[in-house]
Amino acid sequence: MSGPLPIKPEGEFDFLALGGLVIRLDTGLIPFRKATTAAIHVSGAEFNVAANLADCFGLRTAVASAMVDYPVGELVAERVRAMGVTPFYRRFVHDGVAGPNIATVYSDRGIGVRAPVVFYNRAAEAAALLKSGDFDWPAIFGRGIRWFHSGGLFAALSDTTPGVLTEAMAAARSSGAIVSFDLNYRAKLWSARGGNAQAQKITSELVKSVDVLVGNEEDMQLSLGISGPEGPRTSALDASAFVDVIEKVVERFPNVKLVATTLREVNSASRHRWSAVVWADGKVYRAPVMELDVLDRVGGGDGFASGLFYGLLTGAPLEEAVRLGWAHGALLTTYPGDTTMASLAQVRALATGGSARIQR
Repeated sequence: MSGPLPIKPEGEFDFLALGGLVIRLDTGLIPFRKATTAAIHVSGAEFNVAANLADCFGLRTAVASAMVDYPVGELVAERVRAMGVTPFYRRFVHDGVAGPNIATVYSDRGIGVRAPVVFYNRAAEAAALLKSGDFDWPAIFGRGIRWFHSGGLFAALSDTTPGVLTEAMAAARSSGAIVSFDLNYRAKLWSARGGNAQAQKITSELVKSVDVLVGNEEDMQLSLGISGPEGPRTSALDASAFVDVIEKVVERFPNVKLVATTLREVNSASRHRWSAVVWADGKVYRAPVMELDVLDRVGGGDGFASGLFYGLLTGAPLEEAVRLGWAHGALLTTYPGDTTMASLAQVRALATGGSARIQR
């Protein structure tokens, strides 16, 4: 048991994520419309957490997702293996013309006063085709899963993905796994599914089965229909607005035992002020504020969740778990790509007050 969470002490897998896999074409500092080359990153909000927990933190993790039998799918599958994540795939055959496809995210990073730009092509996305019955959840959870994670991005992909989530969450709870959910509200995705009203209806039903909720106060307002904070907010790093909303969330969803978010004040594309906060058992745990030089901000929130979950899975006190998440999320923004390149030693050093002096 770690604090408020009854985490199973052992299992074949420490962590299982459910979500879509995507590729991100990243042109770096060159605006996408002027680019001639791009780096390819394999990503997915849910997968990122499993990948980080395996590669940096050494946990046994898995991902349940759609896989397409064509060269893009082969590239994605190779990166999943390289990060040390065990896959459970529902496979699809590409027809050579129209799909189904691995979704593509396009991005450039921005610098200084020029903001980063991100846009998508999710046409004929294989993950959106996933439906109830595609995974044998009792068999998967019967192998021993300590923690199950998914989120609002996957729920928003199609009319069938919420059913997949409902099945998985039911199996997770029956097996005794902790269930976490990252709200990750995306208006563009939900607009094709009935808009904000449908997002609130579906997400509110899913959160009834959640132990750990990740998301800022805006996510909670848009995804759950929770009213905003009572008082004025002094800055993006003001945790009081988050706490005001949390109290309303846990009153409506008493099953939620822990709520977490990052706090970020964007001074420029390259310079952020960064913190994090966790609510658990009526207490608030906050990380320090860090001046953060950002190379690639995509995935920083998933990096925070990874470090926090690692702390909880390994029995760390909540104060330490929050700082591990804060430190790992910060480090992740200093690497290109959506998943970690940090070592556990680096995370622990930063979490305990380490500096950026050269390591020899």
